[in-house]
Amino acid sequence: MDPQNPYQSPQSSLTAPEHDGEELADRGIRLVAAIIDAVIMLVLLMPVMFVGGYFEQVMTAAQAGEQTFGLQMMWGLIGIVVFFLVQAYPLNASGQTWGKKVMKIKIVDMDGLQPSLAELLGKRYLFSQGIGLIPCLGAIVQLVDVLMIFRDDRRCLHDQIAGTKVVVAR
Repeated sequence: MDPQNPYQSPQSSLTAPEHDGEELADRGIRLVAAIIDAVIMLVLLMPVMFVGGYFEQVMTAAQAGEQTFGLQMMWGLIGIVVFFLVQAYPLNASGQTWGKKVMKIKIVDMDGLQPSLAELLGKRYLFSQGIGLIPCLGAIVQLVDVLMIFRDDRRCLHDQIAGTKVVVAR
């Protein structure tokens, strides 16, 4: 600190965090992979929701001033089941969702090994998708979850809970 300038910011030497030889996936690449997965889910779920009468029931309830909490919970759970059905194969085969496969990134545990399907679905996805069904609290937790990617280790809350990280697939 300069004695002539008490308002000068302090100096420090910064070092890049070590990542055990595996290249962590770029935040933007992870975002694109998540968007691809979301589009896949929309393409699959929207027709089912339309045929299942979801949109009509919501509009009818809204016009009558009624709440649709139970209906939304039911379709949220259906969405989770569809996600598990669609993503279970690639997650089990390579630790990748379809979006991660396209973007050439994968999920590994902290030792660099592929986690089991049960660990991925139970710890990583069931938490993040299940908590999202809780009104208000779910949205706050999901926001904190994704914002944690801006830390040095690029691990979201669901990564912390599952003991995983996302790396470049080789």
